[in-house]
Amino acid sequence: MIQGKNYKHIVRIANVDLPGDKPIRFAMTKIKGIGINLADAILSVSSINRGERAGNLSDEDVAKINKTVSNFNESSIPARMFNRQKDYETGNNLHVITGTLAFVKDNDLKRLKKIKSYRGVRHLKGLPVRGQRTRSNFRKSKGKVVGVKKKAPAPAAKK
Repeated sequence: MIQGKNYKHIVRIANVDLPGDKPIRFAMTKIKGIGINLADAILSVSSINRGERAGNLSDEDVAKINKTVSNFNESSIPARMFNRQKDYETGNNLHVITGTLAFVKDNDLKRLKKIKSYRGVRHLKGLPVRGQRTRSNFRKSKGKVVGVKKKAPAPAAKK
């Protein structure tokens, strides 16, 4: 690991502390809502080398990344990479990260439960939502394991 005189052990992007010893594309995956592909897109829009260590980035580079992350809609990142396409309330393409992501997901589940949709009912009952089988799987959410009792051995015949 090559450390310059401006090396930082912790880099703060989108109010999340990122490790300075990792390449920036992998360090950005620590931000909830950003994966490797989106991190690569953000870095290409910000014109930053994705192999660069996070601790070696200059303050201007960090500011570019922060600007791109805070304004996904205004950047040239394709809408197919957003995690909230055609938002239920606004109808716009959005990308939410960190605490906002958990808040939005929780509100979506509450809405599904409130309108008693199929997915909402499955969430309420603690059953799988996406069509998986339930006969042999998901026992942890259904209760104790249902076993088969063995018959007691027959007593030995008397002579």
